[in-house]
Parts: sequence; structure tokens; C-alpha cells
Amino acid sequence: MNPAKQWTSKLWYREPAAKWEEALPLGNGRLGAMVFGGVEEERIQWNEDTLWSGFPRDTNNYEARRHLAAARKLITSGKYKEAEELIEDKMVGRGTESFLPLGDLLIRQSGIHGHRTEYRRELDLDTGIASVRFQSGGSATYARDMFISAVDQVAVIRCAGPNYEDIRLDIRLDSPLRHGTRRCAEDGSLVLYGHAPTHIADNYKGDHPGSVLYEEGLGIRYEMRLLALPDSGQVTVDDRGMHINGSGPVTLLIAAATNFAGFDRSPGSGGIDPSVICRKRLQDAVQHGYEELRARHVKDHQALFRRVDLRLESLDCERSTESAATDERMKAYREGQEDPALEALMFQFGRYLLMASSRPGTQPAHLQGIWNPHVQPPWNSDYTTNINTEMNYWPAETTHLSECHEPLIQMIRELSVSGRRTAKIHYGARGWVAHHNVDLWRMASPSDGRAMWAFWPMGGAWLCRHLWERYQFQPDLEYLRGTAYPLMREAALFCLDWLIEDGKGHLVTSPSTSPENQFLTAEGVPCSVSAGSTMDMAIIRDLFHNCIEASQLLGQDADLREEWESAAARLLPYGMDGEGKLMEWSEPYREAEPGHRHVSHLYGLYPGSDITLQGTPQLAEAAYRTLSSRISNGGGHTGWSCVWLINLFARLRQADKAYGYIRMLISRSMHPNLLGDHPPFQIDANFGGTAGLVEMLLQSHLGELQLLPALPYAWREGSVKGLKARGGFIINMEWSQGLLISASLTSTHGQHCRLNYPESLIVTREDGSVVKTQEDGAFETVIGSTYYITPVTNKA
Repeated sequence: MNPAKQWTSKLWYREPAAKWEEALPLGNGRLGAMVFGGVEEERIQWNEDTLWSGFPRDTNNYEARRHLAAARKLITSGKYKEAEELIEDKMVGRGTESFLPLGDLLIRQSGIHGHRTEYRRELDLDTGIASVRFQSGGSATYARDMFISAVDQVAVIRCAGPNYEDIRLDIRLDSPLRHGTRRCAEDGSLVLYGHAPTHIADNYKGDHPGSVLYEEGLGIRYEMRLLALPDSGQVTVDDRGMHINGSGPVTLLIAAATNFAGFDRSPGSGGIDPSVICRKRLQDAVQHGYEELRARHVKDHQALFRRVDLRLESLDCERSTESAATDERMKAYREGQEDPALEALMFQFGRYLLMASSRPGTQPAHLQGIWNPHVQPPWNSDYTTNINTEMNYWPAETTHLSECHEPLIQMIRELSVSGRRTAKIHYGARGWVAHHNVDLWRMASPSDGRAMWAFWPMGGAWLCRHLWERYQFQPDLEYLRGTAYPLMREAALFCLDWLIEDGKGHLVTSPSTSPENQFLTAEGVPCSVSAGSTMDMAIIRDLFHNCIEASQLLGQDADLREEWESAAARLLPYGMDGEGKLMEWSEPYREAEPGHRHVSHLYGLYPGSDITLQGTPQLAEAAYRTLSSRISNGGGHTGWSCVWLINLFARLRQADKAYGYIRMLISRSMHPNLLGDHPPFQIDANFGGTAGLVEMLLQSHLGELQLLPALPYAWREGSVKGLKARGGFIINMEWSQGLLISASLTSTHGQHCRLNYPESLIVTREDGSVVKTQEDGAFETVIGSTYYITPVTNKA
């Protein structure tokens, strides 16, 4: 590896993790682990992506539809608080189920004598391997390496003592869930087994005495299996765990599985026995051996991770950071030191986390990705679709990780099934709907609690933007025809049925909320329910326009297209208040919390493209004033809210303001292990920060490629390779003194391309011939061809 590159691809520390928020994350999309890096005792905390409480059940509220007309009448009469009370009393539902911890692997290593020195705990993003190294008793070096293979679906730990001398390990498996342990007579493995609760309540006790039976209907069954392979020596398993006396290194293999059979099938109705899955995975892994398992893992990992390389430099940056541990660099950064390499590390860490928590065939990344130590996690570790789930996937396409987008797309497919029933039962509408919380069982109905979050039937429509984004980055008509458009179409049908006349010639949603925010009624009472919130209108406008374009591309649904066009033209337009700010609601209500963490009414600026500097300058100015007002009143104070501001300011080409929130993210909203801090830990800040950095370097939402649109002064030297743009283009760029030196563009789908940069550009083919571009910088591309871009000034 290039010596300079390690500062943007390695996290390392001089001490073991003192708490969970300092441990280092590993994952293969299905199995996640947090590695503490202990000396005498190592703790590794585990999760499996389908280990949730609950079972399939009907969460729909069959009384809700009866009260819809009454709620709308109250809203039309301006009785907003009464409408809110009616909704909360009669039209919401029940809470989601919880994502649960699998358990802990505790490795006690005896025979370590003397003072520990030369300690180093590390996560190599380039290989996906976590390691611990230390010396004890003089020059005796101990080592542990660990990775979780997506290829072989096992975790691998390699423990080595000094100079291949004897190594003695005592290993236990434990879980906060009801569980038992046993020895498998077939292969001598140590087995942790149990079942998840059908619902998590405050009185749940995981320390269930005695053995745990696999009782049908008690919730999801799970198993974790540990197999030891010492180079030489003895392995025994008893009631206290596994004991290893070996000569030389020991390889530990871990497999885990549940009997989850699908979102619509209860645990007792089928599914593969988790014992069968674990046993098979371990048997297959044994055939490869440690070196081959490691090589297969690294090859698979680097095939994704190495697609993008980022170098950020500042001429003023001190180089002293290169010898500092990650937490030391973060401390210096908080104190004001420049460290562009730390910002690049943050970017690559976000890509790494998406790879580790979302792979084809797994569940999508939730609020905590795939990592959670709590039986009752914050917000149930669910999928919160009023911003957080979508933010998780903002970097999937732009950072060249399209495969990692697949789990979300699959969840949308499944959610459309449950959401179709909810649309009919709750609202008497066609199509499908989803609200603000989703779980493993694909709950599409409103959750319990306050209307300000629970009653928000725009989750499905927002998720459909990801279907369209996937098509834009990979313009494959078969995907559009077979996957994206049918799901988008059904969500748009729901929106057609959900809209009503406002009496002024416009179509609005009613009841309507702006996620988790409130306004003040004329009486000064905080309330969340009205008609036609700006976010509702922006999401529906976005969906209608995308469906119109998709239907044209596919030559389908001409009559329906006319309905969408007609409805889109009648949607309540954006409004501005007396201060020139973009209104969040259909009326200029006073804000109950002027510094609220959500900026939902700016959806049209990002992630949408309704509001642009070029096309709607007045609305862009209103958006800027809105941001300024929110920030001056304390907005952007949570991790994910902070990173939304990065993306919004990047769209407004406010480079240094966007960069200021990069600094705020790392300084204020990240744990020592770089995981996002809401607080508590939420992973959306990581993903949104990574997406925001890309948005500062490359934008492609206006049918053109904008090169370095929001490059801050702090990054005036740098290069990036492998970013993706809409139209199916892979982009490399190099710049110096804040100006583009050169770029290259590889066309994956042969689409028409248009470049946007302040200076004139020369485009050449691989053979050196000049490509004839139009006056607007547009040119045709050929699939698989690479084009080289140089500013005219560089050719002088």
C-alpha cells in the first residue's frame, strides 16, 4: 500500500476499547461484530441481521378509515389540534419490533506475563481486517486478526502467541437473550442457541435458567457456533466453554444463523434449521483453511472498496498527524487542526460501513447499520423512513457501491406487499403506502405515539426515489421495466388517491404532517397536523415526474401518464413567508421550534432536484434563508441533521459552509471509532457525511456533470478516482490550487453526456483524437469507452 494511503484507510488506537462506542466494527452484511481489542480478555459483540423480536402479525388499524373524513373536515375548518387528537386517538397503530443482539464471544488468553507494551488496535478498511498487536514479558509479541467473510459466510479469528509457543485460550459464548450452550458431538464445536422474544417489554429477562428449548411459536430461533482449529494441540468443550491448549496459532471459525423464513412467514411455519446452516458453513470453511479464507475475503472486499480512491490535501496542513492514532487525530481536529486525510478517512469509513451492513441477499442497513448491543435499542434499531433509512443509502450509487443498494430495493419490493393492504384498509386507496417506521416484518402501517411522527404516509413515496436513482446511475431499461417502474407506479397510484382539493384549485395531502415538527396554531398551541406540508408536496411532485419519465421511456401507461401530468400541475406550489424563507407548511404558521433538527421542507433541494440555483433561483434563495434561520436557532445539532446540511449547502454551491459541517460532524458528532453520534449512536451520520463529501466534488442531478461544484478552500489540492454520476459514468479527477487539472470519464451505458465547469474543456478519446462537443459541453459516448477531460487553460 502507498504509505500515504494508510492515513485514509486505517483506524488505529494505542489502547483497547473501554466501551462499545470505541470498539471496531466488522460485518459481511449478514453478520456484524464489534471488536474491543482486549489484552488478557477479548470481547467481541455480535449481531445477525434477521435476529429481531416478533413474528408476522397484522398491524393495520381497521378503525382508521372511519375517521379519515372527520379528520379532514376538522383540518378544513382550521381545527388543527382537534384533528391531531382524533388521529392520535383513532388513526395510528402499534410500534415496530426490535433488532436484537446475538451475543458475546469472550476470549481469555492466559500465560501473558509482564507489562504490556507496543499495543496497537487497528481496523484496515482496505482489507476489512481488524487486528490487535502487543508485547508482554519483554519482546514476546501476541497477535489477533479477525474478519467476517461475505464469500464464505463465516467469521475468522487468528490468535497467535510469541514465536509459535504454546497458546492457552478459554472461550465463552453468552447472550442477553434467553439461551443455552452445548457441545456439538459431530464436530466438537461450542454452540450458543436460543430464541428471540415475540415482543420486547421492560420486564424481559434474558438470563433464563436451565436449558432453552426450541419451542414452536416463541419467536425467531437463532444459533451461533464456534469451531477451533489449532495448528497443533488440544480442544475441549465443557459446561464452562471451550478450552484450547495449542502449540502455535489457533484459528477460530464462527457461524451464526436464524430460522427467519421471510417477512410474511412466522418462525414456526418453516425456515431452515439454523443448526444446519451453521454446520454447513463451518464444514465448507474448514476445507479452505485460514490463508485461503483470508485471501478469498480480501479479494471480495477489495473488489468493492478499491473502486474509489480519495486524496485530500491542504498546503497549510501539518504532517504531524501521520504518526498519531485516530483518537489523537480527532482530538487535534476538535482543537482546530487541519487534517484533510481524516476527512478522507471519514468518507472511506462510510463506504466501508455500507459494505459491512448491506450486501445482496441481506437485510438493509437500519438505524444502527447491523450493530447493536441492546435488548431494547434506541428506536428499536428499526428502519425510520422519514429521513434516516433513505440517508443510509445516499452514498450507495455515487460512491460506486450499487450492489449495496440491493437490500433496500428488495425491502421496497416486500414493503409494497404489506403496504398494499395498509393503503386499502387505512385509506381506501389503490397502490401501496408506508409510514415512518418499518421493521423486519415489513410493517407499513402507522406506528404508535404522536401524530408528528407516527402519521406520515409518505415513506413509500420517498423510498421510490431510490428505485429511480438506481436507474439513473445504471440506465438499464429491463431493470426499469421489471423492478423500478411497477413499484413506483403503485406508490404514485396511492398518491393520486390520497390527494384532495384544497378549495383554491390545488391538490394537497390531508391530514398532513412535516416529520417530527410542529407549528403554533392561532391560539399558540403546538400542533403537527394540517394540510399540504411542503415535504408532502415535494415528494409527490418528485414521484409523479419520475413516473412520467419512466412511462415515456418504456412506452407504457399513456392514460395514467396524463393523470400524473394533470395532478402534478395542480399540486400546491412552494410558498415563501414574509422573511423570504421557504414555508414548511401550506400556511405561514409560526414555528414551535425554529431550530428543529429536520429540514423536511428542503427535500426539493436535496435529495430532490426541484429547487436549483440555475432553474429556480428565487426558491434557492428561499432555501438558503431557511437554512440560515434553522442554523441560527440551533439546527443541525444531531449527527444526521448535520450531514443533511452538508448536502444542502453543496447543492447551493456554498463550499465553505458545507465544509464547516464536515468539520462539525467529525468534531462533535462522531465517537472515537468514527461511528456517528446522534446521540446515541446512529449510522446515518456516517452515510450522509460520505454522500455529502461526494456532492461537494461531483453533482449530476441536472442532466449534466458538474465538476468540483463546491470545492472548499481546505481541499484545494487533491484527487479522486471511481465516483459515479447519473447517466452511468465513472469519474476520475485531479485538481490543484482549487482548479481542475484533468479528469476522465468512462461510459458504462453509452449515454449522452454534458459537462459543466467554469472553464472551457477539451475532451479527447483514448487514441488522442478530440471529441466534438456542442456549445453546452454535450457529447455522445460509447459503452466502455474512456474520455479524457482537460481545461483549455492547461493546454495553452
